[in-house]
Parts: sequence; structure tokens; C-alpha cells
Amino acid sequence: MINNKTIAVVVPAYNEETQIAVVIDTMPDFVDRIIIVNDCSKDKTAEIVKEHISRLETAEGAEIFWNPTEIVPTFFNRADIIEMEMQKEEEPLYPAHKIYNDNNKDRIVLIDNLVNAKVGGAIAVGYKWCRDHSIDCTAVMAGDAQMDPDELYGICMPIVSGEADYSKGNRLSHKTARRMIPTKRRIGNTILSALTKIASGYWRVSDTQTGYTAISLRALREIDIYAIYRNYGMPNDMLIKLNIAKCTIKEIPIKPVYAVGEQSKMKIGKVIPTVSILLIGGFFRRIFKRYCINDFHPIFLFYSLGLIGGILSLYFLFYIIGGLLGGVNVTVGTYQGFGVSFFMMIIMVGFAMWFDMYDNDSLQK
Repeated sequence: MINNKTIAVVVPAYNEETQIAVVIDTMPDFVDRIIIVNDCSKDKTAEIVKEHISRLETAEGAEIFWNPTEIVPTFFNRADIIEMEMQKEEEPLYPAHKIYNDNNKDRIVLIDNLVNAKVGGAIAVGYKWCRDHSIDCTAVMAGDAQMDPDELYGICMPIVSGEADYSKGNRLSHKTARRMIPTKRRIGNTILSALTKIASGYWRVSDTQTGYTAISLRALREIDIYAIYRNYGMPNDMLIKLNIAKCTIKEIPIKPVYAVGEQSKMKIGKVIPTVSILLIGGFFRRIFKRYCINDFHPIFLFYSLGLIGGILSLYFLFYIIGGLLGGVNVTVGTYQGFGVSFFMMIIMVGFAMWFDMYDNDSLQK
């Protein structure tokens, strides 16, 4: 615990037999629960975790007791009961999984996914366990030992203190980033971070791709955990979901850790196009849900007018290009139509982005 707040760490693991023991053995003492989500590993990851569980069962002071939240019906908490019923209805939407040990005694909890759900799906399963057990602060650490456990306290503090709903490590702010982070990853991170700023509304976030994070219980209850993107776009998708729920975030400077024996499973050439498409869809979803459905705001109007201007300008541009290539005379009105619609797009989108930055500034600590 930290300041009487329960702390859990979700560790998604896929074929991490060489690293998972390091992650477990170096976990700080203030962590109450270590949730290992074995994502259908084909190696001995699960066996190594089970060996640690067996060894810790008889260790002095290793037993930790608490029960999942139970709601006693009253005249005033009908909404809480309905929320619990909705969570039960969502059960089939999560990746199929089974809990190896859920006896409220072991510090390490092993959850085996019955299907490979990728990193996002594995984290969603771990998040669900922590939400259902009312963990105050839930962090995520990779199973490949790329995250320094000494920095976990700093990641958790904004959540424990109530300063933010979600905290993220920022490797790019460290002075060794240019030397430590591989060039391809640094370039890919820069591209995706720029797109994520626009898509998520968190315009001051820098290192969007880091998976070293912590989240509050309130935020876990606000977002649809089962709908978290299951592949490497998960950190980007999380920011979009958090912004729709108006959750506050804070970035914590951390040092980059590479070359510790891990084998990277990420292919930059595939990740950037895939995540870019995800971000485009997420951007429109965020604008529509937050600024139209949840609370109508001029941002929705400005972006909508900008979209109309963009469509019209493309129409006139294609007509102009077609005319020039086909030798057909293009009227002055066509050029004027393109100019007006293009100018309208630039102005409306510019206003929308400015309002978006201003509206979300208070959510970034």
C-alpha cells in the first residue's frame, strides 16, 4: 500500500520465460497484488509464475486478505446495483480466461487467457480483476523487464494522491533518450505521438507509446475496459477513452530501458499504419461522443464545418484536375469554389483545434 491505498500491478506476458522472474522478484514491497496475465504463452512463462506462487504461499507475511466489493441494497444505491449488473453482462465481451488462484491470499495472481488476446486484451483482463476487487491504483508493467521497478512509486503517486486519474511514463524527456531508444522506434513514436495529440485531445502528452502507466479505480469504472484496443495501439486508444470520460492525466519522466534480454514483438512498419487508422476513427468517435452526445460544444460545429469544407474542396479539386487533364475549360467559378471551401476548411479546423486545446488543458496536470 501507499498512503493506505491498495496497489496492484498488471503484467501482460507472452513468451517471457527468460524475463518474468526478474519482473516478479524486483517488484517493490508496496505492491499488494501482482496480476500476471499469461496470454497463451508457448514457453514456460506460466510454470515459472506458478513456482513463484507456490514458494510465496508459505512466506511469512505473504497473505493479503480483501474481498471484491459487495453492495447492500438501499433506497439510494439502485444506480450502483445496475452498474454491477451491467458489468456482469459485459463478461462475455472480455477475452476468455481463467484465474489460476483467486483465493484472496496470494500476492501473485495468475490469469491464463484461453485465447491469445494480444497486449491490449491481456491488460483488459488484468484491469477487470483490479476493478472488480476495488484496487485503488492499478499500474501496468511489461513482462519483459523493460520497466524500472524503482520508478513505479513515482508512476503511482499521482493516482494515490488524487492528482490525476491516469499517469504515464515519459521516456523522451530523459537526456539519454536519443542514445538509448532505437532510431526506428524514436521516429515511430514521434509520428504516433503527434497523431495521438490530435486524436485524444491531450495536446501536451509527449510519449504516447510507453506502456508504463497507472490508473485510478474511478477511471477504470468510467471506461469500457472490454473495448480496449487489443494490439499495440492500446496506449493510444486508452487516451481517447480517458478523454471522452474527462479523466485527468499526468506524465512522469522515466529513463528508457532497452537491451535487458527482451525480444521485441513489435514491427514498426505494420504498427504505424494500423495505429494511424485507429487514431483517425478514435478522433471522430471522441469528437462525436464528447462534444455532441455528452455535452454539445462549438468544437463539434467547427470540426463539422471543417469536414464539409474539406469534402467540397476535394470535389472542386478533382473537377479542376480532371478538366486540365482532359483539356476541358475550367470556369472561374470552379476555382472560386475550391478557394472558398479550402479556406473554410482551414479556418474551421483551426478554430476547432484551438478550442480543443483550451478545453482539455485542465485535464493535463
